[in-house]
Amino acid sequence: MKNLVKEFVLFVGQAVSFLLIVAGILVVTHFPYDTDRPVPPDEAAKARAFYATAYDLKKSVAISPQEQKYAKTALEGAKDFHIKEHVADFARDFRLADKRVLDIGSGQGYLQDVAEDYTGLDISPSVAHYYHKRFILGSATALPFDDNTFDAAWSIWVLEHVTNPEAALSEARRVVRDGGVLFLGPAWHCATWAADGYDVRPYSDFGIVGKLTKAAIPARRLFDQLANPLVRLSRAAAWSLIREPTAFHYERLNPNFQTYWEPDSDAVNSLDFYEMALWFQSRGDECLSCNLGRVVLSRTQDALIVRVHKRPRS
Repeated sequence: MKNLVKEFVLFVGQAVSFLLIVAGILVVTHFPYDTDRPVPPDEAAKARAFYATAYDLKKSVAISPQEQKYAKTALEGAKDFHIKEHVADFARDFRLADKRVLDIGSGQGYLQDVAEDYTGLDISPSVAHYYHKRFILGSATALPFDDNTFDAAWSIWVLEHVTNPEAALSEARRVVRDGGVLFLGPAWHCATWAADGYDVRPYSDFGIVGKLTKAAIPARRLFDQLANPLVRLSRAAAWSLIREPTAFHYERLNPNFQTYWEPDSDAVNSLDFYEMALWFQSRGDECLSCNLGRVVLSRTQDALIVRVHKRPRS
């Protein structure tokens, strides 16, 4: 009997050791190591050139079929995911109908009637003619507004296209007043293989390496699902020890600005909900859409809603 107990304890110890090793490997291989960095001029120029004409469907002769596809996909996606309804709910819940609001990366301005005092901002000059309300040409990473200008700001499917997302978060927080609210809805967890369209292209499009890459996608998704909670727990544990404002971590992607195979083919970053929530919370802000268990254990696609607190709370 003693031998059985000893063997069982040994087995459990080995199993725990194995699981810890696997967990460590998953964390190390899936940790979002990238942070903001200077943007090479050629990289910035490619992004600006693509988005400068991407939405201008009224000048279809001047833009490529890929750019037209991009704009149409964005509008169709907004309708399919009921983006306007969700933002309208946000505006109603926080009584923003007559408050000053900023739409960061506003595109064709399909949200400009959600609030009366609306300002849209986008890097594409071609969208200006879509607006009957205030439109400003500018970048999310250098907002052309004074501190505390707005009562609220929202940004939908934009931050995954911003080369330095932490700079964009800092700017959004800066221009919103103390007690103001943010509604941030990027496409979370953009796949590294989206740029090459592996999800939508047939196997016949690829050589042997491409075929193996496409076949491995289900396994890669499974490993991501297992790794994400572990990475989030490690980030939470690190912050609980340091208790200082965190750097924003993400995974940098190689975007495809030539062929728009599928949504997020042009994404430059893969972002995580919990990582972004932690960034705000570590600065004293309040996450209003955080359910800790669901956020840590799942890959939520919900928007992050934050109340900004620029002064220490009592």
